[in-house]
Amino acid sequence: MASIFIACPSVGFCGTRRRNMSSGFQKKSYSRQPTNTVLAVTIDPVAPVIRRSAHYPPSEWSYDFLQSLAGNTVSEKYKTPSCNLKEKVRKMIVKEISVENPLSTLQLFDDLQRLGISYHFKDEISNSLKMLFGRYYEARENWNQMNLNLKALGFRLLRQHGYHIPQEIFEDIKDESGSIKDDVREDVVGMLNLYEASIYAVDDENIMDEAREFTSKCLREELEKKNNIVNKSTRMLVSHALELPLLWRLPRFESIWFIEAYRERSDMIPLLFEFAQLDYNILQGIHQEDLKHTSRWWAGLNWDKKLEFARDRMVESFMWSIGGNHEPQFSVQRRNVTKLITMVNVVDDVYDVYGTLDELERFTEVVRRWDLNAAEGLPEYMKICFLGLNNSIDEMGYHTLTNQGSYVIPYVRKAWIDYCEANLLEARWFNSGYTPTLEEYLNNSRTTVAIPVIVSCAYFLDSNVSIEENLQNVIQWSAVVLRLADDLGTASAELERGDVPKAVQCYMHETGVCEEKARAYIKSLIIDAYKKISKERMACKSPALQIFMECASNLGRMGQFTYERGDIFGAPDDLYKNHQISLLFSPKS
Repeated sequence: MASIFIACPSVGFCGTRRRNMSSGFQKKSYSRQPTNTVLAVTIDPVAPVIRRSAHYPPSEWSYDFLQSLAGNTVSEKYKTPSCNLKEKVRKMIVKEISVENPLSTLQLFDDLQRLGISYHFKDEISNSLKMLFGRYYEARENWNQMNLNLKALGFRLLRQHGYHIPQEIFEDIKDESGSIKDDVREDVVGMLNLYEASIYAVDDENIMDEAREFTSKCLREELEKKNNIVNKSTRMLVSHALELPLLWRLPRFESIWFIEAYRERSDMIPLLFEFAQLDYNILQGIHQEDLKHTSRWWAGLNWDKKLEFARDRMVESFMWSIGGNHEPQFSVQRRNVTKLITMVNVVDDVYDVYGTLDELERFTEVVRRWDLNAAEGLPEYMKICFLGLNNSIDEMGYHTLTNQGSYVIPYVRKAWIDYCEANLLEARWFNSGYTPTLEEYLNNSRTTVAIPVIVSCAYFLDSNVSIEENLQNVIQWSAVVLRLADDLGTASAELERGDVPKAVQCYMHETGVCEEKARAYIKSLIIDAYKKISKERMACKSPALQIFMECASNLGRMGQFTYERGDIFGAPDDLYKNHQISLLFSPKS
């Protein structure tokens, strides 16, 4: 193929689909090209079709390197000392748990969670929270006897574990005029706990909304007064929380940071720290084994060589699967999710980078019918894509059938059909120059952002053949979080290149507001989406469903982590690479 450069004339919407270079899972849009924009294109010598190329850098992680990882060797090495430490920690937890000292108990549980080791002690934590709820939080007459830290930390941890504590527990932080009392700001740790608690609000909780605005403002002011927060550890926690609150952070990524922060604390418990480091390294070994498995699958698929226009981001996709669920028992889920995300990226690039509208119409029809014979009429690159997708789904479905007795392939195919049809709609918008309303954009992008196809397929492949309503709701709202986080991080750069529209531009076009107000509105939609996710998760009592709700929620959070500084999925920056190394390749010491 020959590469050339052409100038796109200033004639409204350019008739060729524009390469979107800011995509994590997916980025679909049409583009109004600025005058004389120079575009890198490739002409196919077989068919006279101008095709675009993003010139993504190749993966930095070779197959040989990934296969050389220690994997299970590391896990086995640390298995015995880990078991010994785990029992010591368990005894310490049982000794430290006290109904008479609830704040100390809650602080211990919070540390266990953030260190990434609470999954070992689920029963102890669950039983203790049940007792604390009954003793302190269930009855209103107890609330006036509790200080702000006890209320706020308990509110957050109990809501996280499914207890619905009313927002009225914080009524006494307001004065007679309805404003939050000034003396609340005198306790920085209390404000920090109240801030983190406020993020667990659901719809129509005005006290929590006011608390979030008040505490975030006051904490920022305290940080600016450099001498006000004397304790270094507290200053780190405040700064960390204001970047992203805990509810919006990924548990495994939080552990990378918190283990090092915990090391510096004056009240650090050496036993917990030692166990957290050891457990981190054991999990890393398990994750390496999962990565080696998916690396072999990816090499066998051969898409990185046959579909060179698409992103080769298998390792980055695996990071998303760890973000989705990092605990050791979910290896099969992680492997399936990695395959699904990797294939989503390539199919996304077929729609967003390489395919003409006519080709995309034909490809979508083949997917809709799921007809291998019909694929014969597709261009070769689409045949490779469709057959690879079919073979991978059949292989995963076969393992589900033989291991769990469920035939789920039709359900998995249906999820992919929905995904491709939604992508085709955006391709049609692009080619016709249609500007959707924000509602139209979000209704469709909930599907194209790929959380539905990823989580639904992972759910079906875990032997289930239907999705309950509350899981479906969490999937949809998590998709909104990912879509909007992606748009906030990448929309400005895309606008400079001439790309339109994303959520920000849709809202500006629809309402006529400036970009600053549009971005503020989009941020408010993310907060609203989290409220709806929290409500659904608190209402869910099924442990099996909670696993997939956690996965869906974490994929939304992963969007905030990935797009905070732009498109670091397509073009990873140094900070992202450091996270990759810490997460996958560098043990704690």
